[in-house]
Amino acid sequence: MLSDEQIAEQLRAISPEFRELEESHHRLDLELQELLKHHVLTPQEEILKKQIQKEKLGKKDRMAALIREYRNNQSQLSPS
Repeated sequence: MLSDEQIAEQLRAISPEFRELEESHHRLDLELQELLKHHVLTPQEEILKKQIQKEKLGKKDRMAALIREYRNNQSQLSPS
């Protein structure tokens, strides 16, 4: 059975959606790290931080769903 990382590697090669999600997740992570360099966040920055965190989580959840779908499809193709 393939690991999640091995499946992710295969999805990077074949799935534009997975690549876009991963790139977007990485960009959001960089934005969040930049925002967190401030010692004190303004109320607007706090809202932005929460929005970024929520969006990152959504993308991570979708990538995990794609990995599960790939694994399920592969197990159905494999002889038992």
